[in-house]
Amino acid sequence: MRMIVLNFLRLKHLGTAALFLLGLLLLVTPALAQDVPVTDDEVNAVAKDLFCPVCESTPLDVCPTQACADWRELIREKLSEGSTPQEVQAYFARQYGDGVLANPPKSGFNLILWLLPVVAVVLGGVFFTRFMRSLRASAAGVDEAIEEDVAETAVSTTSKQPLSPDDFKARLEEELRNR
Repeated sequence: MRMIVLNFLRLKHLGTAALFLLGLLLLVTPALAQDVPVTDDEVNAVAKDLFCPVCESTPLDVCPTQACADWRELIREKLSEGSTPQEVQAYFARQYGDGVLANPPKSGFNLILWLLPVVAVVLGGVFFTRFMRSLRASAAGVDEAIEEDVAETAVSTTSKQPLSPDDFKARLEEELRNR
């Protein structure tokens, strides 16, 4: 019986020690989870995708205005609180509108801005190919007209007998030399 009591006391102390270690771990955890300082590179990685509220089309990471410095500090605070870069950008978009985003969302009216260049390039390609085909067709028509005119000239200058291409070239060279 004495053995059972000693084993029970050992288990009780073991349980107490485990609870003590668990309590100690819970006390140390907040100290380990203190804010990790956010670097300037992390802030600039988020700021490069946002535009300055004062200057037009100037990325936030390179703008020297005080408003941009304040925004970069706000980004630093949000990141130190544990927000992701996407959450920080969403916060700024909610507060100031989609105009502050370097890459506006591809939805709603902004979808037209993303699709319009693609549609313009495709339509431009279609019109260009149609134009080139019409040029080729008109050039072929001009070539046929020139050939007919040359053939008529060759027939009328001789005794109504058509000239062979070799005879025609010889006669043309002769006329050019005489001039």
